[in-house]
Amino acid sequence: MVGIPAPPRYFRSASATVVKLHIMKKTLFPRCKQWCLLMFLALLSPWLAVAAEPPNIVFILSDDHRWDAMGVMGHPFIDTPNLDRIADEGVLFENAFVTSSLCSPSRASFLTGMYPQQHGVQNNFTAWDNSNVTFFEYLKEAGYNTAFIGKWHMPGGIPKLRGVDEFITFDHMGGQGAYYGTPFIFNGEHLAVGESPLPNVELSGYITEDLTELALAWITQNRDRPFALYLSHKALHLPMTPSADWSGRYDNEPVVLPPEADSWLAFADGNFKHFLWDPLEAKMRDYAETAAAMDEQIGRVLDQLDELGLADNTLLIYAGDNGYLWGEHRLIDKRWAYEESIRIPFLVRYPARLREPGRRNSSMVLNQDLAPTILEMAGLAVPAAMQGESLAPLIDGTDESVREAWIYKYFEDFPYPVPEQTALRTDHYKLITYKRGRGDELFDVITDPREQHNLINEPAMQVHLETMRAEMAAQLQTIESGSAR
Repeated sequence: MVGIPAPPRYFRSASATVVKLHIMKKTLFPRCKQWCLLMFLALLSPWLAVAAEPPNIVFILSDDHRWDAMGVMGHPFIDTPNLDRIADEGVLFENAFVTSSLCSPSRASFLTGMYPQQHGVQNNFTAWDNSNVTFFEYLKEAGYNTAFIGKWHMPGGIPKLRGVDEFITFDHMGGQGAYYGTPFIFNGEHLAVGESPLPNVELSGYITEDLTELALAWITQNRDRPFALYLSHKALHLPMTPSADWSGRYDNEPVVLPPEADSWLAFADGNFKHFLWDPLEAKMRDYAETAAAMDEQIGRVLDQLDELGLADNTLLIYAGDNGYLWGEHRLIDKRWAYEESIRIPFLVRYPARLREPGRRNSSMVLNQDLAPTILEMAGLAVPAAMQGESLAPLIDGTDESVREAWIYKYFEDFPYPVPEQTALRTDHYKLITYKRGRGDELFDVITDPREQHNLINEPAMQVHLETMRAEMAAQLQTIESGSAR
């Protein structure tokens, strides 16, 4: 069966739809028999549904979830049936990245559609500027009910976020929160441990479950008009604590370390001493159990949307805020420009509009693409200040790529022993430059996906290297000027 094409731009509002139908009625329809008109309207009906009924929006963000730590990506033992379901019913973006692999700058890019150089949150110590405009403001102006539930984790305190009706977050442990015993902040009001921000919501004390309970209650309360929910989990961040039901489930699973790693790599020079006395394999099992526990809660959101009859007209997006190195390059944590650190899961489901569910797209997409994508899918204009690209053409299947190259930037954040670095990533190559401590690196990411063979001094690569250096300089200038689209 031939797929129905994506709705044209003029079908993105009900009024525009009526105008176009009136024109076609005067010109095309008199020449058709009644059955022809009925067939035409039947084919047109998915477009009209999109135009007449704005989509609900649910964005789920996790912490430190690297792109391959899912069953659908072939992980040997992590159970993620619900993330797998989103991929099976939507689009899985296999080459999704962050432009800075660190919690605060990445989260600011998701919200604003901008590079860190523009939104100003360059590391975990530079404050959020509340003059930044988020996609929430545009959705609220368009009539959406809006909520941010979960981890904020940007310096500068908890802001009065414009465009957000219900802001449920926490500043416990410097904004990281704890897996157990985190008190919430509700629209600026600090609550006691165990006190629910919403009425009739019973909290278990485990943060992934509690955030999900609050999200389910909020969806139910707002089901009768378009809503936008940003659900931001603490999981899978250190200390990577699974729920009681999942604790120990993977104790007997064999863990294969990268060839260059060893069990006690966390104690090696150059690695921040995160793991205390745990061998690497033990923390990788904790990470897997925490991921599976979170996936179970994501399944509850999917079930709720089904039960309320909202699933078909809900744009649901899942992503991680950065990747994670598990011993590759003899490194642990994020920050570095290597693939394991910068690649994230990025899944999109929207049954009312999506063609060919279960597709995989290999285009390079970025965290700052979220904001323009949400706005365009909601039928709103994308502001010129947003530096990301709307992924609507990729979701609709009308295009296969939105960019040929992009810039990665990590700004130092002491005391972490990671040098400032900039990278240019294309479909084929990656150039990494360091401010101190290391020589520049050039990798062929197709033939050398683990980035083990530095081509920076290869004679045959020198012309291409200079081309990439020039492209890096040009893109940096464009980004810093505030116009990257």
